Amino acid sequence: MALSSLFSLISTFVFLALPPSSLVVLAQQPYVALTTTDCNSNDNSSSEFGYTCNGLNRSCQSYLIFRSRSPYNTVSTISVLFASSPSQVSSINSVSESASFSTDQLVIVPITCSCSGQYYQENASYVVQSGDIYLSIANNTYQALSTCQALQNVNNISASNLSTGATITVPVRCACPTKNQSDAGINYLLTYASVPGDTISDVSARFGVNVTATFEANELSAPDTLYAFTTLLIPMENPPTSSQTTSPSPPPPPPSPPSIVTSPPGKSSNTWVYVTIGVLGGIAVIAVVSAVIFFKFFRGRTRKEKIDSTMVSDSFKAFGKPNNKKLDEDSLDFLDSISSVAQSMQVYTYKEMQAATENFSSSCLIKGSVYHGKINGDSAAIKKMNGDVSREVETLNKINHSNLIRLSGICFDEGHWYFVYEYAVNGSLSEWIYQNNSEGRFLTWMQRMQIALDVATGLNYLHRFTTPPLVHKNIQSSNILLDSDFRAKIASLGLARSAEGEDGEFALTRHIVGTKGYMSPEYMENGLISVNLDVYAFGILLLEMMTGKEIILLCGGENMQAYDVVTLVLTEDGGHERLMQFIDPSMRETYPLDLAIYVIRIIESCLNKNPLDRPAMGEIEQSLSKVFTASLAWEH
Repeated sequence: MALSSLFSLISTFVFLALPPSSLVVLAQQPYVALTTTDCNSNDNSSSEFGYTCNGLNRSCQSYLIFRSRSPYNTVSTISVLFASSPSQVSSINSVSESASFSTDQLVIVPITCSCSGQYYQENASYVVQSGDIYLSIANNTYQALSTCQALQNVNNISASNLSTGATITVPVRCACPTKNQSDAGINYLLTYASVPGDTISDVSARFGVNVTATFEANELSAPDTLYAFTTLLIPMENPPTSSQTTSPSPPPPPPSPPSIVTSPPGKSSNTWVYVTIGVLGGIAVIAVVSAVIFFKFFRGRTRKEKIDSTMVSDSFKAFGKPNNKKLDEDSLDFLDSISSVAQSMQVYTYKEMQAATENFSSSCLIKGSVYHGKINGDSAAIKKMNGDVSREVETLNKINHSNLIRLSGICFDEGHWYFVYEYAVNGSLSEWIYQNNSEGRFLTWMQRMQIALDVATGLNYLHRFTTPPLVHKNIQSSNILLDSDFRAKIASLGLARSAEGEDGEFALTRHIVGTKGYMSPEYMENGLISVNLDVYAFGILLLEMMTGKEIILLCGGENMQAYDVVTLVLTEDGGHERLMQFIDPSMRETYPLDLAIYVIRIIESCLNKNPLDRPAMGEIEQSLSKVFTASLAWEH
């Protein structure tokens, strides 16, 4: 067991052993939990309006942790955002005042925490930007270091009356130690905003704090439960340091094997044994290497002979060219490359494909050329394909993500390819979201937000974690598949291609292929390809999910652009009534109004006519993660 885990276990045990009276004496503030995401909540039992002014002092030095994100990624911009001193920010983070921070780097921000009425806070000023609402200011811009309830309480302006360019006060969450905490050696309280994956044990360990003290400071009890996008008070004897905000170093490499030393006199028999073992080991290594070389050579010849024998078959039709009796060199190279891909997935015979689909019976047909099959008792989706499938095979072979459909096997027979995919039992998203679906299916608000988050996560993987970045190019509702738990998987990567240049910079094409309504303006008009193309298509997808209407019908054919439709909903007089007419009727009575507005603003940003002004999928994923977390609180 790792020392940190053992420490956490012991600390938790000690905490559970403490008498209730000691918890009350040492407790500082109630944990805010999920109440911050419900802007209409007035829960006085939590700290959603701020931490209660119950400390030994009415003012104190305090600290908070902020994750650097553009445009707040420099000492100066972060200092302005939190009304902090640039010199103090630079000093405590061990950087210069002109320094910039990398994305998501933890930055320590020193602040002066003071009582304002009954709550501790540090007042910062913020200029309202276009599209801002209290929820987005608190949870996005300030990363949950404020709350929408506190913003409304301090500014006394309703969410619907926020005007662009107005300056508002932002009460930043902070607290001063109580007398009992001070007596126990606690001199500072650090405000930490949690993210998905954080645990109280891990956060405490990062700052060298006893986990029991963290539980007590937040009136928490085991188990180690911490919600994302909430704040945690970390009690500290000394100010935080820059070494505590850096990621732990990777473990050192294993030690090198001991070097061979000459045996001392009288140990010649041992030396002989070592030499014998060394010789035998060397022979074994040579044998293994020789076997591998022979296997690869023999297998390569065998596969090539099979390919050559296939070429003389009169019935062979390669890549959509009927009656080709000889393949060109490129096709031969491709088939040879498939043999290497096949080593990482199952290769099926045509007879196995027939058996799985009842000889491709119409009763097994899902749609188009996709069949439902049973292989070894497990369901699979089997897609019959013609033509050059090299791009899709290459793409599918190098990606691995739970929100991307998985290719588990292939088959080739008489010019036809058969791809075996994991089976999504609930079909495509398009079968569920349109108001005119024949079976009357519908999705709840929570299901839609989970699906949207899944798609955003899958696209972010393609854009950021493949090299070079991959552009899907064909995001639409029919290409989003739903498993038994209604979790989304992105399918149909046949049009996917690399975005040339670093970070998905623009590439050009004259071959415009895609689905009407989903293609971005810069792609349709100029053939520009970048990851921003997928962002636009995702905005359309999210728009259809919110309205229950296909984009062509929503825009009235060619009469209006999608961006204009969304902008009209957000700006037209009528506010909530207009929004009610906009939302899918199947969930009009069962969705959180503030969050719906927030999602529509995400859509608006995705559909921006300037591709460079659209958010990255990583930002969208983070925003939707916050929406999903807030929706959980709203639902309960």
